[in-house]
Amino acid sequence: MSPTGPKIPYGGDYNPEQWPQEVWDDDHRLFTRAGIDTLTVGVFTWAVTQPAEDVHDFTVLDRVMDRAGAEGRRVCLATGTAALPPWLAKKYPEVNRTDFEGRRHRYGQRHNFCPSSPAYLRLATAMAGRLAQRYGRHPALLAWHVNNEYGGACYCDLCAEAFRGWLRERHGALDALNQAWWSTFWSHRYTDWEQIEPPSALTEHWRGPDHTAFQGITLDYQRFMTDALLGCFTAEKEAIRAHDPATPVTTNLMGLYRPLDYHRWAPHLDFASWDNYPSLDAPLTRQALAHDLMRGLKDGAPFWLMEQTPSTTACRDVNPLRRPGELRLATWQAIAHGADAALYFQLRASRGACEKYHGAVIGHAGRDDTRVFREVAVIGEELSRLGGVTLHARTPARTALLFDWDSWWALEISDGPSRLVRYADVVHAYYRAAREAGADVDVIPVTADLTPYDVVLAPVLHLIKDDLPERLTELVRRGGTVLATFLTARSDRHDRAFLTDVPGPLAPLLGIRVDEWDARPQDVVQPVHLGESTYAARLVFEIVQPTGAEPVGTYGADFYAGTPAVTRHSVGAGEAWYVATALDQPGVDHVVRRVLARHDLIGPYAGQTAVETATRITPDGTGLLFLLHHATTTARLTAHAAATDLLTGERVDEGGCLTLGPLDVAVLRLHQIGRPRASGTPDLRRK
Repeated sequence: MSPTGPKIPYGGDYNPEQWPQEVWDDDHRLFTRAGIDTLTVGVFTWAVTQPAEDVHDFTVLDRVMDRAGAEGRRVCLATGTAALPPWLAKKYPEVNRTDFEGRRHRYGQRHNFCPSSPAYLRLATAMAGRLAQRYGRHPALLAWHVNNEYGGACYCDLCAEAFRGWLRERHGALDALNQAWWSTFWSHRYTDWEQIEPPSALTEHWRGPDHTAFQGITLDYQRFMTDALLGCFTAEKEAIRAHDPATPVTTNLMGLYRPLDYHRWAPHLDFASWDNYPSLDAPLTRQALAHDLMRGLKDGAPFWLMEQTPSTTACRDVNPLRRPGELRLATWQAIAHGADAALYFQLRASRGACEKYHGAVIGHAGRDDTRVFREVAVIGEELSRLGGVTLHARTPARTALLFDWDSWWALEISDGPSRLVRYADVVHAYYRAAREAGADVDVIPVTADLTPYDVVLAPVLHLIKDDLPERLTELVRRGGTVLATFLTARSDRHDRAFLTDVPGPLAPLLGIRVDEWDARPQDVVQPVHLGESTYAARLVFEIVQPTGAEPVGTYGADFYAGTPAVTRHSVGAGEAWYVATALDQPGVDHVVRRVLARHDLIGPYAGQTAVETATRITPDGTGLLFLLHHATTTARLTAHAAATDLLTGERVDEGGCLTLGPLDVAVLRLHQIGRPRASGTPDLRRK
């Protein structure tokens, strides 16, 4: 459960250790004006709190915590272990990472520690424990923030040895490992654990991390590195718990971040939190997908938006500025999708180093009359007005999208059929189609309970594990719908091809057989006929032979013209759909809407893609409908249920007009939903 309070925590990363006392005074005055009540502090203070191995100095952090408490603000306190202090790297050089090319790094940057280093683990956990012992009962403490944005990988000898131990635990015997990796290929059969090396540019890889001779070992190393970094987190959490048994503990994740399988992390987080830095020209549904993925980590529980820029980033070659209104819209989008906190990076702009041009609530001049500061203050006032209405509210989705890091890794390290297929892009296309059709969507792991759902989307689910085929079949038999796509169900958990017809264990459910597939360059477009419409398809064209399924769409060119490109198979009371190619977005929209329509899951604004809807149900059963207008025009909607806009206090009666200005937001508390719609959304239709 996320930390509790009277309202959504509002604030962000604050680094007062960089500034003299008089700046602190100005900061807190401005924080009050902006409605900021929550500070994330201590993220990079290790060199301050421990200037030498046998020296600890908490003077600055004491003042920061006490000042926050005196001002009535709460603190998300970080352990500061994300970047090594220089003395540690010099005294224990083995803590410095070895990169993919085999180079041992010297001191510098951040994310610079080896997760298998005993020295790092000992000193990091000791610091976490000292902080918990000192501040665990501090009245300003709201939550613990372990490390920061875990990521990267190490290929040193310590990691190699730890990898071998990890393999022993999971495979048990070398014979099992050799079978899992299919190591008789290219004379790779291992006869001793010490023969195993991490897959890198010096061993199994060429042309970078995605080109590997043995997918099995690379897949296992990605799993191992996820667990190795997770071990660092859990060790610090245990050190905190030794002195503070109650305060919630988290770390800031990064949404659709490929290197780490966040589903493996989820059970160890007291609440999920993440940093939202999308490309500002990305579709609005891309960050919505990340929000829903983060919400799905903890079985639909609310998450924290731990970081977002109030204006611009600094880490990209080109860093566009948020336009007026975009920050407010992005903040409310996060809350609409389940955020129980809205925090920024950063509250005051750094004077030097690589983030001095990164956006901040307070710029270098310390002014309160900038556009950015005024927008932040407006949001702060709105959140104060909203109070705690949305806290702990859930999303009543009946559509699920299966998201699987193993499939992501396996698909993109595969030799063939096409390296142009990107897992996140295909997943987003199907998510986008469902969201723009008005369906609330849970983004869940393949191990999740499927019984709450009527529709399950399974795009490019490359690996099939455990009892998933049986659970999908049961969902369809009871009347639900499953939609799968090309390159789904190709391999088992070790990325070994199934010794059966494609799509492997899903073939009986889908009622098809795929013997051949054609891959073409990006500029080769094949037509696909769906009903009276024709859509474009690219990249991969699977040649489908129905074994019970009926064709819904067909290819329109090449030697497979007239063969099925989209199929539907009736099983029990439900249906299983298969899309055998990479349809363009309108084609994906067509198929997904047909699936959703079967379950009455088309939302009220399916014809108006600029209006995003999201539903949350509060613990007392109150329905909240969020309307997010992503266009610079004006939208007018007709209400078919009485509601009150919690941001303006205005009431709209059934049949009344709802007006959304450019980039506008409405948070409607529903007085009476009437006949419940399947998505949990009331019947509101465009005027």
